[in-house]
Amino acid sequence: MGEEKGCPWCARWHAEIGDAYARTSEGRAAPLMRYDVHRPLPDGVTLSKPVFFTPTFVLLMDGAEVARLEGYPGEDFFWGLLGQMLADANVQFVDTQDD
Repeated sequence: MGEEKGCPWCARWHAEIGDAYARTSEGRAAPLMRYDVHRPLPDGVTLSKPVFFTPTFVLLMDGAEVARLEGYPGEDFFWGLLGQMLADANVQFVDTQDD
C-alpha cells in the first residue's frame, strides 16, 4: 500500500478496513506492506510505474507488480476489486467465514 502523510483516503481505508485486513482470506493471501510514496521503494520491490495517487494498492508476486488499485473506492467496492485483482493474478486463497 503506497500512502502518504495527510492522505484523507488513506485514513479512511485504515478506519474502515485496516484493522480487519490481516484477518481476512484476502489479507492472508496478500499481506499488506505499507510504504510512504515519498521514500524509496522497499528492497526487492519493482513497480511497473511510479505511484502517483494515494492510497495505491499494488499486488506483488516475487517482488514484481502484477496488478494495482489506485485510490480507495470505499469499503463496499474495495473487497470486490481486491478479489478481482487476486483472481486475475491466479492467487489462491481459502475463503473463510470470519471475513
